[in-house]
Amino acid sequence: MTAVATATTASPTSASPSPRQVWSRTRGLLFALLLLVAAGIVLATARSGDQHGRLDPRSADKHGSRAVAELLKDRGVSVRVTTTLDDTTAATGPDTTLLVTAPNLLTPHQQDELRAATTDSAGRTVLLAADPLSVDALVPGVHASSSGPVAARAPQCSLPAARTAGDADAGGFRYTADGLDPIGCYPSGNLPTVLLVQEKSAGDTVLLGSPDLLYNNRLASHGNASLALQLLGSRPHLVWYLPSLADPSAARNDEGVDDGSGDERSFVDLIPSGWLWGTLQLAVAALLAAIWRARRLGPLVTERLPVAIRASEATEGRARLYRKANARDRAASSLRSATRTRLASLIGVSPRDAHSPSVLLPAVSARLSTAEGGLDTLLFGPEPADDAALVRLADQLDTLEREVRTS
Repeated sequence: MTAVATATTASPTSASPSPRQVWSRTRGLLFALLLLVAAGIVLATARSGDQHGRLDPRSADKHGSRAVAELLKDRGVSVRVTTTLDDTTAATGPDTTLLVTAPNLLTPHQQDELRAATTDSAGRTVLLAADPLSVDALVPGVHASSSGPVAARAPQCSLPAARTAGDADAGGFRYTADGLDPIGCYPSGNLPTVLLVQEKSAGDTVLLGSPDLLYNNRLASHGNASLALQLLGSRPHLVWYLPSLADPSAARNDEGVDDGSGDERSFVDLIPSGWLWGTLQLAVAALLAAIWRARRLGPLVTERLPVAIRASEATEGRARLYRKANARDRAASSLRSATRTRLASLIGVSPRDAHSPSVLLPAVSARLSTAEGGLDTLLFGPEPADDAALVRLADQLDTLEREVRTS
């Protein structure tokens, strides 16, 4: 058991870090986190007035539509942004163009209300990328087929606005009409991606298979600006409808009564998407910081024990741990390793060869006055079968070392 005591007294024990040490280790991470939060707040404050979303006439980013809105205002067309169906239907009229940026977000009841309001308005309705379900509800008699790529296409039609604009970015959904006399332009696969349908009330409906020509980054390409201004500026007023999932009309049923489904939202639904993404980014940053800090493992440092411990107490403590874990293999290995190291120093074997049976065993046998059988099993054998065998092993190792010392 002496080897166990020696190993125990040599192992370092670290005291709990002081508050000053904790602050020194974490202040860099805290400063980086504070800097990240401050930068996020500054960016959110600086860009809160510029970012409004896709196809928003107030947005100046590449997928916004501020450029075409400003050009329309320069031509004397008033632009009004609406986000609810009630405000939109109230603004329709013969001198108004209604632009629906996302007809596919409307519920069936909202589509029916919008269709009823625009049918008798004698104005123009422009639908962007309306899918088959939306087209069936908003423009009866017209059908939409699968979407295709957006590319510069020739008008190939008699529509004056298209002939004046020339080539334009078109694509997306393609449309066909049954029992109507529409004008189809910018074909893709022999089907038009821009369709004008004349209504019975002297109004008309324009379907654009893709909204790309209204984006800020595409308006200056080909004839996009000319086509957009002519389609949206044919009346003195333009109502720019941005459908919203928070619109109260989305909760109304077919009888026009609010069914209360719009109020059944969880706490997560009330959290803006930006905060959810921000929380996810912070979680990823925390995980990376944890990995970074976990890899900063330096060399072992021997420290003075805060309390002096007697070798016998350390030996008994480690022995109890070994016994509780039933770790006879570790205890036997520790005893044999310590014995081999001490024997090597007594018989002139280098520490490098102290654990080599081919070098150590012949040197030990040469120092003994009588041949000892089972020397290899004693110094390099298997683990003891029980506690009694472990005690016998310790006694035999002590006896062997004593004989070598006195030989």
